[in-house]
Amino acid sequence: MSILVKNKVTLIFDEFKFRCSIGKGGITKNKLEGDKKTPKGTYDLGNLYFRNDKHHKPETKIKCIPISKKMGWCDDVYNKKNYNKLVQINENIKCEKLYRTDNKYDFLIPIQYNSKKIIPGKGSAIFIHLTNNYEYTDGCIALKKNDFLTLIKLINKKTKIKIV
Repeated sequence: MSILVKNKVTLIFDEFKFRCSIGKGGITKNKLEGDKKTPKGTYDLGNLYFRNDKHHKPETKIKCIPISKKMGWCDDVYNKKNYNKLVQINENIKCEKLYRTDNKYDFLIPIQYNSKKIIPGKGSAIFIHLTNNYEYTDGCIALKKNDFLTLIKLINKKTKIKIV
């Protein structure tokens, strides 16, 4: 079973419908780093990352990984080795920090876009994460915390996401 994102504001799984937000630039087949667009297509989902200093391990069938202060997701188009991968933060790697002061990444699931045969510049760090007010994202899909927690109870490691 797949998660379906349609109408730019609706995420559907089974009989559940959730309001969501997507990239400010809309949905595209030709995603580029920094274009603020959400990539169109069907993708696998990664593990669930969560802030265990703020939340208990959530109820889910997918693997849960606590977020540490040193975790980042490489978005450096010039770093072919680490681009669009989980990395340890250091001054030599440009990355999206996962340990944040806001609540956006208290829970997140990487969408496996541009992750098999990685092409630097085609987009990185595309996640399902939290939102407080449904503001546009930089290309991710964002849900309210309660909706996110409901969704992760329903999905498993075989669940895919289809963005149309």
